Amino acid sequence: MNRLPPWLIDLVLVAIAVADVLADGEVTSRAEFAAAAIGCAALLLRRHLPLLAFAATLPASLLLAVLAAPAIALYSLAERTTNRALLCGSVLVTSIAVSTPWPPGESVAQRDIITTFAYSLAWAGAPVLLGQLVRTRRDLSARLVEIEEARDHERRLHAQAVLARERAQIGREMHDVVAHQVSLIAVRAGALQVAATDADAAEAARTIRRLSVDTLDELRHMVTLLRAAGGQSTELTPQPTLADLRKLLDSSGIRVELRGDLPDELSAPGQRTVYRTVQEALTNVRKHAPGATATVELWQDGGHFGVTVTNTEPTRPAVPLPSSRHGLVGLAERAELLGGSFESGPTADRGYRVALRLPR
Repeated sequence: MNRLPPWLIDLVLVAIAVADVLADGEVTSRAEFAAAAIGCAALLLRRHLPLLAFAATLPASLLLAVLAAPAIALYSLAERTTNRALLCGSVLVTSIAVSTPWPPGESVAQRDIITTFAYSLAWAGAPVLLGQLVRTRRDLSARLVEIEEARDHERRLHAQAVLARERAQIGREMHDVVAHQVSLIAVRAGALQVAATDADAAEAARTIRRLSVDTLDELRHMVTLLRAAGGQSTELTPQPTLADLRKLLDSSGIRVELRGDLPDELSAPGQRTVYRTVQEALTNVRKHAPGATATVELWQDGGHFGVTVTNTEPTRPAVPLPSSRHGLVGLAERAELLGGSFESGPTADRGYRVALRLPR
């Protein structure tokens, strides 16, 4: 079921407040009419200026026995603030306005004033409690979503760690077994090349030795790739490039500003490392800095290129969650394997900064 648009809800609430004034039937002077009109119309400001909307209902509370407009204003204020002192003061001011005799010269028994004040406290406190309940429920729902996202991230990290161990084991076996055998072939071929008296035999030995050395280089490169891929389960699928970076930013759920660019002819491992650095940085912003904004800056100079991701101070407290801290460690290992560097740490304005630097 689709929710009603906000503007329609506001118009309905204004209509309810107007109906309450008309039902009261005590609007007899221009001052009372103006107070009622201002109090009802101010409800249109309740979403953006809830405190102003509440203050505009106070004259109506003083001059008239209206209930709807002040109650709606108090609810809107309570739903949008966590300042308990402000809410208690608003309830108290409303109760005083309702229980104050008007006109000032009117004779009212002190007992009636006290009774009206006590009733007004209970009446004004109800929408405040309801507004705080709605706000708490909304905050808890947002926290539950953040917790679920953090748990999914931790599960992915665990799966990546398992895959990294398997690939590291494969790399060690390739290095220890295959590289050892090929090295022996290269050594024997070199000895045969030196000892051979026949030109054809010497050329064959030279070819065998060259092929063995090339095989060792390829094997060393494969082992490096296995370790560089450590823990990213998506390495088995088509790998992301710089062309996929905009899609990543749009789906991050964070307000991100992208600055600079990088050429498309960069090496595939370099593009992949830049992408993974931005991906991990934005994940950490969403997890550890709720409400913060981020800036992704791509840069290059004569011999290096890289990316810097900086986020602002969070606007609400983060949910305390366990963290394996594999993400930043993996980024540092990727940068080191490619001959670059990786830095991360807090900024002076209570934000966080992640910087990757790679050789071209």
